[in-house]
Amino acid sequence: MRGFVQILKKKKELIPLIGFMAFAATGATTASLYFLFTKTDVVINKTGNPEPWERVDPSKPQKLITINQQWKPIEELQAVKNMQK
Repeated sequence: MRGFVQILKKKKELIPLIGFMAFAATGATTASLYFLFTKTDVVINKTGNPEPWERVDPSKPQKLITINQQWKPIEELQAVKNMQK
């Protein structure tokens, strides 16, 4: 750690680069954890829920930003789904 600080003292132009890289790494980690714990399309345990798309609420937006989302069921898919039950 001491050598790292000495390098930064000699080459001060690296400080903003390290700051931006730390900010990007923190943002990527935060976004990954957010999507992992809040979104239904991210699955950790596939044995407990092999078909997670069956539990997705169509009225709840799944994207980060959703503009004018309107959902209506597709009749052909509903008919196939009812035949499989």
